[in-house]
Parts: sequence; C-alpha cells; structure tokens
Amino acid sequence: MVETAAAQSLLTPEQLARRERRKNLTVKEWNTDSKTKTRWLDHVKVYDSQGRCIEEIEYATYGQRSRVTSTYDDVTGKVVEEVEYNDRNKPMRIRKYEWNADGTKAKQYNYLPNGKLFSVKVFEYIFSDR
Repeated sequence: MVETAAAQSLLTPEQLARRERRKNLTVKEWNTDSKTKTRWLDHVKVYDSQGRCIEEIEYATYGQRSRVTSTYDDVTGKVVEEVEYNDRNKPMRIRKYEWNADGTKAKQYNYLPNGKLFSVKVFEYIFSDR
C-alpha cells in the first residue's frame, strides 16, 4: 500500500514526523508485579512501512485479551477497516469507515463476524460561534 502525496499533504508536519519515526516499528509494553517481580507483556503495537498502526494487541496475565488490525485506503491514507479479535484470536467485530472530504469521519459501519451489518454510527460536527 503506497500512500499518495495528496493524502500525505493532509497531515501536519508533526504528524508526518511522528509517522517517519514509527516506520516498521513494533512497540511492546511490559508490566512487572511489584511484589513477585513477575513480568508480563501488556500491549503491542505494530506499524507498517509508512508509520501507520496496523495491529494492536492487548494482553492479560493469561495471554492475549484482544487484538485489532487496521487497513488503510491507498489514496487518502485513512483507516477504512478495523477487525477486532477476541482472546482466542477469532473475529468479533468488523468496523468499516467512510470519511468526509475534509478528513473527518463520516460513518462507521459495524458488522458481525458473519458479515451481517449490526449498526451504523453517523458523525455530526457542529461548530459554535462562542
């Protein structure tokens, strides 16, 4: 997946710099019990060659608690789909996104693992003149 220059132009210089630092990065967070000094993996984030988070895994002392994978649009660079997995690594929920031209989220479609549409969330942005 190659993000276009047009999609990158929507990002601030700070966002581009942050992405540059995260290219092909894996971040692991560890917890340590203060009494027993037992250490366990708490959280993992995996970034692609463009610095976008493509996988996030949360762990408990017994193993994986949940996992989310993200797919991005090649043209806009925005997340178009997220798949949420349970502790047995089975899909539990699929979210698909639509975006407004200004880069704000327009709709979120929530699907069951069998592909059946469960719900739709519509985002409304209201600016006040205060």
